[in-house]
Amino acid sequence: MAASLSKTISGWGRYPVAESILIRPEKIPQVCILGEEHLICRGQGRSYGDAAISSQGRVILTERLNRFLAFDNATGVLTAEAGVTLAEILETFVPRGWFPPVTPGTQYVSLGGAIAADVHGKNHHHKGAFAAHVIELELILADGRRQRCSPNQNEALFWATVGGMGLTGIITEVSFRLMPIETAAIMARNYTAPGLETIFKWLEDTEHDDQYSVAWLDCAGRSHQLGRGVLMVGHHAVRDELPGDWEEPLRFHPKQPKNVPFDLPAFILNQVTVAAFNERYYRRQGSKKGPFLTDYSEFFYPLDTLDHWNRLYGKRGFLQYQAAIPEPHTYEGIRRLLERLARSGQASFLAVLKRLGSGNAAPLSFPLAGYTLALDLPMGGEKVLNLLQQLDEIVIDYGGRVYLAKDARLSPESLRAMYPRLGEWQQVKQVIDPEERFQSDLSRRLQLTGAS
Repeated sequence: MAASLSKTISGWGRYPVAESILIRPEKIPQVCILGEEHLICRGQGRSYGDAAISSQGRVILTERLNRFLAFDNATGVLTAEAGVTLAEILETFVPRGWFPPVTPGTQYVSLGGAIAADVHGKNHHHKGAFAAHVIELELILADGRRQRCSPNQNEALFWATVGGMGLTGIITEVSFRLMPIETAAIMARNYTAPGLETIFKWLEDTEHDDQYSVAWLDCAGRSHQLGRGVLMVGHHAVRDELPGDWEEPLRFHPKQPKNVPFDLPAFILNQVTVAAFNERYYRRQGSKKGPFLTDYSEFFYPLDTLDHWNRLYGKRGFLQYQAAIPEPHTYEGIRRLLERLARSGQASFLAVLKRLGSGNAAPLSFPLAGYTLALDLPMGGEKVLNLLQQLDEIVIDYGGRVYLAKDARLSPESLRAMYPRLGEWQQVKQVIDPEERFQSDLSRRLQLTGAS
């Protein structure tokens, strides 16, 4: 039987928190629809806000539903239970010459979570979001039926589930296509840019582009240094790019993660300390002129080298704000966001800019053709919440949107302005879940399910 307990949980940002009843099934047959209760699934808890917590229902933990079911070595198609993590896939399949076609900034995300948030990575402008590589998935619907869907079968349900934040049903199985690689190494190159304009220019030209690209920005910069940063690009190294003494090209020896053993005091992260860190990081990354070889873990998942890195923001937690600004006014919109942040005096420890390609058919999928900016801000009460509401207004002015997987405070009104296809998603939700069995604190806050 599935274990059950009551526990206070949160998203990765540790804000907000909620007392939730947790159910941990060991096998798919134990996953069932319970009476009239509201349900939401939770994989690794790496969504930042309240998407996978519920103060008015039960939370189904999928962490033990993590079995590999089938793999075709000729096509790279993997079928697995939805609780399987990217970390487990990497450990098993990189030595065999396969890699996920899309990966976010952490490997500790489940397949179900990757679909529910339609995660994207440093190659969205080339490969799209995770859903672009999903062949089929299976759901347990609100009435208990198991339903398969794909881009070609039960399409409306498939695309409502992609980016649907777990509100269409319980994802049980996923089939998707891995891509072949020759080595576990990344051939990388860094470019230091004096300001935001240069960063944008480099992200868009073929000379600086590669398989993967991402820019770190120094939000502490002012005036002409606003948005100065480091463009980091790379590709999966082929065997010919490795030195002759490099043994076992598909294996690497990961470093033991360092642990953040306690919550840092709130005063540690301020404008002075963040500015000092940014200066050091800018110079250190800029010294890696390259091209240079690094293992995929350091390139894709630098924060995973710190266990419990969210403790760096103290007991109050933090808010990650990730917004997408569409073309053709992306530069102007991103600059306005950075200028507003600079005037606020708030310190963003992390600021990342990525180029996005075209969006997909999912009404609630986040990426759209343009750029996305992600910021981390320590939770500082109403001052921070008011700042982020002002950033929302800028995003709406430019026809952009906020990423629901990172959100903890967006208003229902802003959501509707950012996601004009919300009504399409709600129509599918009404058909497959008319009693609104699948709910979360996020869905109630945003009135996604009609419950206030």
